[in-house]
Amino acid sequence: MNPTAQYDTVIIGGGPAGLTAALTLTRYRQRSLVVESPAPPRNAASRGVHGLIGLEGATPDELRSRAWEELDRYGLATRLDATVGEITPLNGDGFRVRADDGTTVWARNVILATGVIDQHPDGVEGFAACWGRTVIHCPFCIGEENADRTWALVADDPQYLGMAATAFRAWTGDTIAIAPPSLPGADELRRSLREQGSDLVQGEITRLHHTDGDLHTVELADGTLLKRQTLLWPQPQRQVPLVERLVAEHGLALSDGYVTVDDGCRTSIPGLYAAGDLTGKTWEQGAVPAVTAGSAAADAIHFAHLA
Repeated sequence: MNPTAQYDTVIIGGGPAGLTAALTLTRYRQRSLVVESPAPPRNAASRGVHGLIGLEGATPDELRSRAWEELDRYGLATRLDATVGEITPLNGDGFRVRADDGTTVWARNVILATGVIDQHPDGVEGFAACWGRTVIHCPFCIGEENADRTWALVADDPQYLGMAATAFRAWTGDTIAIAPPSLPGADELRRSLREQGSDLVQGEITRLHHTDGDLHTVELADGTLLKRQTLLWPQPQRQVPLVERLVAEHGLALSDGYVTVDDGCRTSIPGLYAAGDLTGKTWEQGAVPAVTAGSAAADAIHFAHLA
């Protein structure tokens, strides 16, 4: 790729947020470069994307393939399979974007659509095989695919665990809570859950027994075996290294660990936008909010260009 190439916008990340932004900018007749890491995407374990009309159940690969078929009809969006290592603001004159393959380009605007990194628990055998299938972070994403199974809600927040008995009845009538031994107020919470037909079990999860990612038993450190088929187990998240560098080197603002944006997906750095999971907590993440944010960022760029 031409190292001096110039674009209206560089979009970093080729998931629902980034690709929607690319299509929206294309419809505004702007040239964009979509830089997507060759590493497996965060949603690679997903068996299908849900909630997008016309794309219900499409795999992440199918969604990307169809998106690029649509983008290629216009010829205004370019794809680069690489990892962006550096974004440098140029004192109000756009950005220099450098990828790890040596490609360096200039852009008037940049959209961060990198997603976040889920930090999986250490030492839990079988977790990776079940993640995104029967160990889930969001019931709205794949609760339907885990319907009519026995669930457990895993957390260390008593208020959140208190939802176990009632909050997920759309998908299951059998949910318990699993919490660490040190959970404050455990006795009171256990009584409350039992009164509602649920229960609280305390212990450290050490192994998930499964068949090809289909969970059937949870093993605790003391040897206790719990017959559970689905775990709702949200994981801590962190920003990708590129975003961490922007925070450290250029003062990109975060709020509770997520990139701070306004209604137009503008960050604290002029000309730098962010859309998708990197801007919202777990319950605000997903394909539909990402699509909405990608479109909003592209709209804001277009109207800023007109000003």
